[in-house]
Amino acid sequence: MRRPHGALRVWVLRDGVTLRIYRCTMATSVASLASRVAAPASAARPLAIARWLEIVAAFVVVIVLVGGITRLTESGLSITEWDVATGILPPLDEAGWQAEFAKYRATPEYRLEAALGGMTLADFKFIYFWEWFHRLLARAVGLVYAAGLVWFWVKGAIPSGYKPRFVALLALGGLQGLFGWLMVQSGLVGDMTDVSHFRLSLHLLTALLLLGALVWTARDMRRLAREPEARPAPLTLPSIIVAGVLFVQLLLGAWVAGLNAGHAAYDWPLMNGRLVPEIDWSQGIFYTLTHDPFLLHFIHRWWAFVAVAALVYLARRVRKTDRMASIAVHSAFGVMVLLGIATVLTEVSLWVAAAHQLTGALLVASVAWAMHSDGAAAAREGRQSVTQGAPA
Repeated sequence: MRRPHGALRVWVLRDGVTLRIYRCTMATSVASLASRVAAPASAARPLAIARWLEIVAAFVVVIVLVGGITRLTESGLSITEWDVATGILPPLDEAGWQAEFAKYRATPEYRLEAALGGMTLADFKFIYFWEWFHRLLARAVGLVYAAGLVWFWVKGAIPSGYKPRFVALLALGGLQGLFGWLMVQSGLVGDMTDVSHFRLSLHLLTALLLLGALVWTARDMRRLAREPEARPAPLTLPSIIVAGVLFVQLLLGAWVAGLNAGHAAYDWPLMNGRLVPEIDWSQGIFYTLTHDPFLLHFIHRWWAFVAVAALVYLARRVRKTDRMASIAVHSAFGVMVLLGIATVLTEVSLWVAAAHQLTGALLVASVAWAMHSDGAAAAREGRQSVTQGAPA
């Protein structure tokens, strides 16, 4: 016999034993449904974070470009102080401009170089603009990153285990800004008419490291959006070797820029009609390797082709797993080599040289992308890797 029993159905057998199968099934289903409703969906938003990081990375690329223009126009020492808040606005009246110009006229660069050409206030405003714009962009990228980080953190949108890396990226950005000010300070003392090329390289390479780390983390976030259980992509030994070769080339390029060594020769592939330029070794091997503009220009020219070989290897290595990353690396280094040669032949034309530095930043972003793809492929295939986590 069957009779209703509340919301449940109860079957009674002839021997009087009640069978509550439906009751049990119903209770289990309700408990399961309740657990699903009670357990909140993960608030992590890796795809949104990836897009935010890509915007920040684009800002860094623009900063590298403007930094190159600032260097090429000799604008870096036009602002002699670092005012985080009040420095956001340029001088707003004639008295303000005259005060800033007076500070610049006290620098060694003006006394020993710029004054010889008869610099006017209009000339000063031109170089002031590039340094001011460079610093403004730096403030903007810091604000965009910090605001985004706070937003995603408060919303609980940062995936588990990634918060330390995002804090490290913030610290790296702050450190890069500090290196920029230390670089400017090096050109304001004694008889220095330029900033230290060592500090310039530290400032530039830290920016490029930040760019690579942003791209890497954005790729981790995109991978996590596709594969919720994915772990951070590891570094592979081949990728580390390629990165090391590229690092040497970027360091040489920074030193060439800091020492104005691009003007050492305007012909290619020869240098002033010679395959190997005349080099003064009288001050020792180490000093010559780190200060001689002819030697550094020469090494930068030809190490480029060692870097090309390494980059071709990396691009071919990831071609099957990430064809777009492979194309990006090939395109970036091809354009960069051509622009490097054009920079020499045009006697360091401002816009050609600036485009060369811009392409260098894009190359770093492309290489970070390809390195990440190589690590992700290694993780999928179970190949041995150097690390089990991505760089901060």
